[in-house]
Amino acid sequence: MDFRQIEAFVAVIKYKSFSKAADILFLTQPTISAHINSLERELGLPLIDRSYREAVPTKQGKVLFQYALDMLNTREKAIKSMKPSVNDMDCVLEIQTSSVPGEYLLPALLAAFKREHPLIRFFVEQSDSASVITSIADNKSEIGFTGNKADSSLEYIPVFKDKLVLITPKTDRFLSIGNRPIKIEEIIDEPFIYREQGSGTIKDLEDSLGKIGYGGRKLNIAAKMNSMQAIKQAVSCNMGISMISEIAAEGREDKGYLTFELENLSLMRYFYLVHSKKVALSPAVETFKEFVLGYFKDEISSHEE
Repeated sequence: MDFRQIEAFVAVIKYKSFSKAADILFLTQPTISAHINSLERELGLPLIDRSYREAVPTKQGKVLFQYALDMLNTREKAIKSMKPSVNDMDCVLEIQTSSVPGEYLLPALLAAFKREHPLIRFFVEQSDSASVITSIADNKSEIGFTGNKADSSLEYIPVFKDKLVLITPKTDRFLSIGNRPIKIEEIIDEPFIYREQGSGTIKDLEDSLGKIGYGGRKLNIAAKMNSMQAIKQAVSCNMGISMISEIAAEGREDKGYLTFELENLSLMRYFYLVHSKKVALSPAVETFKEFVLGYFKDEISSHEE
């Protein structure tokens, strides 16, 4: 049993796929399969049930998985303790993230971290906030970024503050409004382009509308999309209006839409660094967490105040 086999086995179980494991470890799928087959022959036990479409661990595989996680973390700790610096960390850092952090916060953050740790590689999986939380809770990944808090077994550290804003097409009606805030009554019947249900943006919007007597069910839903760029393009094409994070609304592209605040509606929100309370972080992830806290220290301080 060697660490290449263990790494391959853990990646296959985490992501329920031989091909996904190959992507994460920057290897080929035949190499991953060879490592798993070799491990199974050495132990004389089937570790993965291949009768399903997804790679599912057998009873013995589930037992080995927990030991395998401990072995990999122990190896990282041993290496770190013997090296004078963590700047030469050579590993893949897996990060789960929801849409807004993934598209607008992580690129600059990861580039800054890589300048300090040039050998580090990243595997970033972007989904919605609910999926991020589930992935961390299920030990699919150690750390992530989300716009929502749910599972109490996880630690949520606020790292960035943002607010929701209304975006509308550049029609005569909305152009005539100017810069004033829009009342909810003015747009409640407008065709609305919705984010996926697991989105933290939608949860914040529904909570805020519920407090003033408007639930999500009263919105005139024109479409549901899980791509921020698709939503902005749809609004620009006069398909409807939407609520998105201000950082996403500002963007860098030429805007084909207008941006407004809603009157008497508090839509401030936080994005969180999230990890398990119960599982000790590996040295690489602990180093990344410390870097993130330093990177966003001003935002964190303002939240604490």
